[in-house]
Amino acid sequence: MIRLLLVVCLLLPSALRADTALIAVATNFAPVAEELAQAFAAETGDEIRITAGATGKLSAQIAAGAPFDAFLSADNATPARLLAEGLAVEGTARPYALGRLALWSADPVRDLSDPAAALRAARHVAIANPDLAPYGLAAMEVLDHLGLTGEVQPKLVTGENIGQAFSMVASKAADVGFIAASSLTAETGGSAWAIPAEDHAPLIQSAVLLAHGADNKAAAGFLAFLASPVAREMIGSAGYGLP
Repeated sequence: MIRLLLVVCLLLPSALRADTALIAVATNFAPVAEELAQAFAAETGDEIRITAGATGKLSAQIAAGAPFDAFLSADNATPARLLAEGLAVEGTARPYALGRLALWSADPVRDLSDPAAALRAARHVAIANPDLAPYGLAAMEVLDHLGLTGEVQPKLVTGENIGQAFSMVASKAADVGFIAASSLTAETGGSAWAIPAEDHAPLIQSAVLLAHGADNKAAAGFLAFLASPVAREMIGSAGYGLP
């Protein structure tokens, strides 16, 4: 009994120091964020809880008073706007990843080497909602770059976020789709074309500490952790560029 009490007393201060943060994360980065949260918890004892969604939808929830402590956006414009509106903490916005876009088909024999021809031949093309998701906006910029906006527009099927666009292609509800390149793994299969970065505006994904989490040490610590060598290696291994 004495030994048990001693163990409890030793563990209690650590438990009391632990904190919990609720982080809003753009859908494309959610799987990596979950892994980063586990690594951060192992290092600090603090708990990070992830809520994923389209950047535009999450920012609207933040404006409506959602109790998020920090935000990992799919762009850098949204954190800047939240700062301007007084909904985030000055001096805390920083890029954590550079997003990459890909054109993907679940059909392994579909030829995407000529993306313009593939888009013309497709019956349905999946895309994230460009009004809510920076990846969807980037996809529209690619169509414009290829001179295909008018031709492909009637074929577009729109998901609320980039994860839904991926699901529509995976289920073959769409022949091809614009997805986050980080979604492509050895298990994904199908065929893909890596979209050149110069075909759309840079997908600079930035994080910011929100006003609700101004005094939350777990939230601030997690944002700092994103710039650590361990986190940067995990982010790069997941298919993102590093800022």
